[in-house]
Amino acid sequence: MKAGILGGGQLGRMLLQAAANYPVETFVLENDADCPAAHLCHHFTGGSIRDFEAVYRFGCQVDVLTVEIENVNIEALERLEQEGRRVIPKPSVLRTIRNKILQKEYYRTHSIPTADFFITNNRSELSQHRRFLPAVHKIGEGGYDGRGVRVLATEADLDSGFDAPAVLEKKIEVQKELAVMIAVNDTGNTAIYPPVEMHFDPALNLLDYQLSPARINAEAAEKARTVALEVVKHFTSPGIFAVELFITADGGVYVNETAPRVHNSGHHTIEAHFSSQFDMAWRILLGLPLGNSEAVLPSAMVNIVGADGSKGPVSYRGLNEVLKMKNAFVHLYGKKETRPGRKMGHVTLLGTNLEELAAQAAKIRSTLIAQS
Repeated sequence: MKAGILGGGQLGRMLLQAAANYPVETFVLENDADCPAAHLCHHFTGGSIRDFEAVYRFGCQVDVLTVEIENVNIEALERLEQEGRRVIPKPSVLRTIRNKILQKEYYRTHSIPTADFFITNNRSELSQHRRFLPAVHKIGEGGYDGRGVRVLATEADLDSGFDAPAVLEKKIEVQKELAVMIAVNDTGNTAIYPPVEMHFDPALNLLDYQLSPARINAEAAEKARTVALEVVKHFTSPGIFAVELFITADGGVYVNETAPRVHNSGHHTIEAHFSSQFDMAWRILLGLPLGNSEAVLPSAMVNIVGADGSKGPVSYRGLNEVLKMKNAFVHLYGKKETRPGRKMGHVTLLGTNLEELAAQAAKIRSTLIAQS
């Protein structure tokens, strides 16, 4: 089978590493010939994943097509789907998810618990919602990895809001932030990974580290899985989905956002689970049975991002020290240039005690530095 991936970043790279276990011929479309995935695929095509003709021509040469990022030319995918190509996830899902406004309206339509919100089209409309603060302003399209998000605590912050279509979401008191990965095959069968507990860098608004399983009681874990499954089932689409959730002190579970693809919150599954999110994705793309989503051992995952004030050819300080750790698995993404906050790799830790894993994660964050 011929399978195409739109995008050649680290997610595409890890998808291709898992593809080596299956009888599949892989194709990648990406502008950058030096991207992390370029040398791992059978066929690399230079071109923009946002260009209709580039995506359409690329899709015509494969049997199944998937994405590693939502910001692709959906019109081309819709045409390919109409002509009988398998597109996973369905273009209709990508159209809903990549626009924060449509995504929030999707949750409202299907009575999925999420923070209260208003739609604002410009700063003038934003100023009409002073009494709604504190809130989070999320730009409708184009935001990723913490970009396109502004926290508006008081009226003085309104001028920093977006002068473009956006979602103004009520800021709720969050006890924990979770993510639940769900795999769905062509017949609607699902495999659900245990909820993970996410911790974010407050300056970058980017995932810093996470623990799996989340340190929550069985009732909260079941509620998180139930809400995440409710999100996914209304898409009526095969694929891998990451549902990010908030848990409040009173036990409430609210959907934050959903990603219709392999996701940063699932990287730990490469070593920590019987079937990783990347392995599971290939099972779905190739029409094979779903894998076992259960954990082999508890784990922690630490993002390695570009150091503050450092931009240029990358070097990794402290790499040898981390590689000496018996329970650490290092993944560097092959990016030649570093810059502040850029995702350069991750480290997964396996163990039996989550508190010890959290302490080791802190040590790795201060030891392994991506710098120029």
